[in-house]
Amino acid sequence: MNHYAGLDVSLEKTAICILNEDGVVIRELVVASDPAAIAQALYDVAPSFRRVGLEAGPLAPWLYAGIADLGLPAICIEVRQMRAFAKSSGRRNARAGRRRPGHRRRPP
Repeated sequence: MNHYAGLDVSLEKTAICILNEDGVVIRELVVASDPAAIAQALYDVAPSFRRVGLEAGPLAPWLYAGIADLGLPAICIEVRQMRAFAKSSGRRNARAGRRRPGHRRRPP
């Protein structure tokens, strides 16, 4: 089964939302903003991922390289694209904000 993850990154913590291939949220968690901690949290939930996405930002190059080096299929998305997707999704709360990156990484 394909899994997708969206990362909402801040300087100290990263919120992770993991979806199955049907778009159903199977796990939400928060870990330290460190590639090893993120990879470990992801692999604890599912053995493989189709995409692991994060928004472009100050930590994006470091996190992208780190999680890619640990075998995860990392992708980075521009903030403008994420904002446009958020507007079209219609949800406006913190939980929806954490889930949006994961849904954005899933193919339609």
